[in-house]
Amino acid sequence: MTLTKFLLVIIFIAIGLVSNPKEAFSGQLATRLEQYPNWNSKPSLQIAQGDLEYPDWIEGTWKVTSILVDLVAPLAPGYVTPGFEGNYRYLEKPIQFSVRFERKLFFISTQFPTISLVNGQLPIVADRAFNGLAIAQAYLGNDAVFSVKVDPNNPNRQITLLANERQLISTITARESETPEPKEFISTEITQQIFRSKSQIYFNEVETTTAYQLLESGEIEANQITAIYLSPQDPNYFKTNEHPVALYRYHLQLARSTS
Repeated sequence: MTLTKFLLVIIFIAIGLVSNPKEAFSGQLATRLEQYPNWNSKPSLQIAQGDLEYPDWIEGTWKVTSILVDLVAPLAPGYVTPGFEGNYRYLEKPIQFSVRFERKLFFISTQFPTISLVNGQLPIVADRAFNGLAIAQAYLGNDAVFSVKVDPNNPNRQITLLANERQLISTITARESETPEPKEFISTEITQQIFRSKSQIYFNEVETTTAYQLLESGEIEANQITAIYLSPQDPNYFKTNEHPVALYRYHLQLARSTS
């Protein structure tokens, strides 16, 4: 597996894709989606604590069809991320995988001692290990991905173990969510990622913003945008002035799994 191919996958691997999530002021997430692709900086988000809490209607296991509908290199031709041009081959190509959201406590930690109960029930959170493994295998193949492990003391940190002694360490550092309407939900997470292999190490930051909408059919439709930022460890970091170096927009269709 080349770094070029891997860079597309790390965009998705952190999908959930906090206890007592606070709605963003003035609907900044919805406004940010409307401004795509004119993103000139990172959004102002809360420090990630606990886990991302989802609405009731997303509970369950879903079959996801993800289609890349647009990709932009805002700083081209001055700077283009490795693998960006190669990712055009995924344009309009449906990729399918499963994701799961459950009322379940996925972590036990004195760092997050207070768990929000909604009507006496645990909040709905993503099964990040299940989702991360399903997404990685959909893009890389079953033999290329060994496992996805979530830190039992911190739901915001996970490790993906790959073939040839490679690994991806993902740590969610900031997030925000808002509910514009009862059947709509928008979330944003910033993830620091480290890709390690025998011969190289690669750092970056990924912003994932997803707007979910519950349809009358019971299916869920989503618009997802991922923005790639260079990390301070990158020699070109100061040249980008915290602008995203790559933007990807996806259309997601979630149908309830019958299996």
